[in-house]
Amino acid sequence: MHEMSLAEGVLQLVEDAARKDQFKKVTAVWLEIGQLSGVEPQAMAFCFDAVTRGSVADGARLEIIAMPGQGWCMACAKTVPMTEVFGACPSCGSYQLQVTGGTEMRVKELEVI
Repeated sequence: MHEMSLAEGVLQLVEDAARKDQFKKVTAVWLEIGQLSGVEPQAMAFCFDAVTRGSVADGARLEIIAMPGQGWCMACAKTVPMTEVFGACPSCGSYQLQVTGGTEMRVKELEVI
């Protein structure tokens, strides 16, 4: 489950921010996860709860913002929605798609006290 190592990375970012900005507790974390990132949101939430125990983010609410997949179709020269990396263009059926969005995962915002 690679979500565990990703959750540990998120916690590291949160702890670094806590040291830098000198806050004591994180009450919420907003995390953007792209539809094409390969990250399972439910697994990420489970792992986040596990890795944050005893940390500055212990008990923090994890808000996951789903980012849609998007690509550029070279055949029809359109930006199109994508639900899978190697899928066909929903407009023309071509498989000549270049992913342009939805592969990211990033911490967008923290709520702290």
